[in-house]
Amino acid sequence: MTDAPSEALIHSPMLTNDATILGILAIMLGAVFYTAQSGHSFWKKFYSIVPAVLVCYFLPSLLNTFGVVDGEQSKLYHVASRYLLPACLVLLTLSVDLKAIARLGNKAIILFLTGTVGIVIGGPIALLTVSAFVPELIGVDGPEAVWRGMTTVAGSWIGGGANQASMKEIYGAGDQIFSAMVTVDVIVANLWMAVLLIMASNAKTIDAKSGADVSAIADLKEKVEQFHAKHGRIATLPDLMIIVAVGLGVTGFAHLFADIVTPFFVENYPDSARFSFHSKFFWLIVFASTVGVFLSFTKARKLEGAGASKVGSAFLYILIATIGMKMDVRMIVDAPIYFIIGALWMIVHASLMLIVAKLIKAPLFYMAVGSQANVGGAASAPIVASAFHPSLAPVGVLLAVLGYTLGTYMAWFCGQILQVIG
Repeated sequence: MTDAPSEALIHSPMLTNDATILGILAIMLGAVFYTAQSGHSFWKKFYSIVPAVLVCYFLPSLLNTFGVVDGEQSKLYHVASRYLLPACLVLLTLSVDLKAIARLGNKAIILFLTGTVGIVIGGPIALLTVSAFVPELIGVDGPEAVWRGMTTVAGSWIGGGANQASMKEIYGAGDQIFSAMVTVDVIVANLWMAVLLIMASNAKTIDAKSGADVSAIADLKEKVEQFHAKHGRIATLPDLMIIVAVGLGVTGFAHLFADIVTPFFVENYPDSARFSFHSKFFWLIVFASTVGVFLSFTKARKLEGAGASKVGSAFLYILIATIGMKMDVRMIVDAPIYFIIGALWMIVHASLMLIVAKLIKAPLFYMAVGSQANVGGAASAPIVASAFHPSLAPVGVLLAVLGYTLGTYMAWFCGQILQVIG
């Protein structure tokens, strides 16, 4: 009698070696950039419609969707987010012009806070709407109640993974509903990021129609271009090694800092978890961003002339590929009702953002980055910001750090409303 194949074998991915997977991701990224600068009419037309960054994100998702790789088993995202992301943040911020960013005005903050409010009210609205058609979603006791799982999505979409974990503990969400909501979180948030990237590629047209004042953004871009014109040079091997040394060197000390500071807050300030002070990732981002801004006041700023932000952007695109690799669009059919809730939730958030942006005549950039700083956090806010221009990536980082600070408070408040409904 032949043994039936085990469940593990049936669902095991074709490729499990992360070195092989990284090679495939690198080839995909190389192919995208090769075709994006091609003079062929097909590729010119294709990339005039579909942003290259979106393709870099979407292609790896096919590997996960069709079982070639397992995005959850792979350690590539962890490595990219913990090693390459901090280095990327340093290299993108060491040439930041804080005065020019300050001149962007308060509209960026207004839209960021609008995004937070949209998530706080969007969850309850989505639950009330769907429960009108599926009443068994509410009135459920116990850890698997839908409202408990939704609090974890609120934590993720306002602050990040640490806030998501906090909400799971605070509201006692069960593992089953938590797992379903994590899938909703990943797919809905990433689909929204794809929409933002498409909008970013049409920013000029959208801003012209809305009558938005983009002068401050244009001034910031012009300053960056002037800096490149003055200090730009062909990078030598010493230049590149110094750039890598700065990026990865600061990353190393960021990890050391996080390893010291995090246990200190855990042991001495247990209540500080609400600020994400118990998260090593939070301290990694804060340290790398702070040092990057500090270096912008030193001679290290001149490394931008040799292509520091280009090296940082290369790191960022590897991160984009690993984020895409975690998405499996087939999961939508496993729990469609939860995805309907998630989609309605995101529609409320997006609608509020667009309405406020229209009322205050804010550029699309403020809306997109304010939204992604909430929904995606420090891992993806710079991606959306740099889709407008590499010089704008630090704005995404700064707003994402603000999201970490507000995350637990606002997600807790959203949870209180959901609890009353559920």
